[in-house]
Amino acid sequence: MSNPRPLDEEAYDMSGARVALTLCVTKAREGSEADLVALERMFQQLGFESTIKRDPTAQQFQEELEKFQQAIDARKDFVSCAFVVLMAHGLEGQLEGEDEQMVELENLFEVLNNKNCPALRAKPKVYIVQACRGEQKDPGETVGGGNIEMITKDSPQTIPTYTDALHIYSTVEGYLSYRHEQEGSCFIQTLVDVFTERKGPILELLSEVTRRMAEAEVVHEGEARKMNPEVQSTLRKQLYLQ
Repeated sequence: MSNPRPLDEEAYDMSGARVALTLCVTKAREGSEADLVALERMFQQLGFESTIKRDPTAQQFQEELEKFQQAIDARKDFVSCAFVVLMAHGLEGQLEGEDEQMVELENLFEVLNNKNCPALRAKPKVYIVQACRGEQKDPGETVGGGNIEMITKDSPQTIPTYTDALHIYSTVEGYLSYRHEQEGSCFIQTLVDVFTERKGPILELLSEVTRRMAEAEVVHEGEARKMNPEVQSTLRKQLYLQ
């Protein structure tokens, strides 16, 4: 049996500009200012041009992302990567604006896809979502067909509409997300610590974020709760931030 060929370690070109947009509802979300401070420190250390917008309405979530996309496409320089941080109350697939109206996450994610944002075509787009995705609480557990052909063509070079995206949710589908009134959210604080202290491809860093969060416990309404992030990736290459 022949030895398997190692994977090519191709990485995204991060030599160009790095841009970040944070949209954060602070109203009735104690601790969110601590998260904004941490994120700003992270983006500064990682060389991002960072913009923060506080208390967007549902419509402004959409409008601010579209402005962000238009500004990226209008740039004359090379843009390597975009981060979008979305922080609000939420349900599965939706965020609540400052006006208590809901916006669909899918509509927000579409703004920067390969079809709608040419400047970020084939470039990494990272979405960080700090929001509840349902009402369930996790108390934790004690640890004890068919023929499908793939056709690849040499030319012309095309890519699917939704590649090169990384979605990082603070909690898994259907569950609550937790925040401390002074110290901010366990998710954002842990993510910032790992991204600023460690080097390596981003998916490895996110495994470390998940490991740290899995070991931690959040006390909610007097009871210990567990929380772990969920990562969805269509990245085609390794993404190194440092």
